[in-house]
Amino acid sequence: MAERVLIVDDHAPFRTIARALLTAEGFEVVGEAGDARSALEASRRLHPTVVLLDIQLPDLDGFEVARQLAEDPDGPAVVFVSSRDSSSYRRRLAGSTARGFISKAELSGAAVAALVG
Repeated sequence: MAERVLIVDDHAPFRTIARALLTAEGFEVVGEAGDARSALEASRRLHPTVVLLDIQLPDLDGFEVARQLAEDPDGPAVVFVSSRDSSSYRRRLAGSTARGFISKAELSGAAVAALVG
């Protein structure tokens, strides 16, 4: 069964690219959100198994969204994405509930699959 992915990023062009890439690599993209509030609502409604989550969102940062998603024991696996390098977030990533981090430039189905198992 394909992983059900929710893509959360405030840049619509990135969401379009990520959707096309992940769909082509066998993932089922069940939805998209452009901000934290919409992401939390979409996750409750769509029940994704994976949330591809941008760290910098206009309302809350991705770390807070990941924390809230982790409150649900059956919640999705979170994979952070950012146009910045992981070294920009090293300390916060270490304390995060997310499965890992992928730079936007290195996004692939294989990279997501390696983090979510």
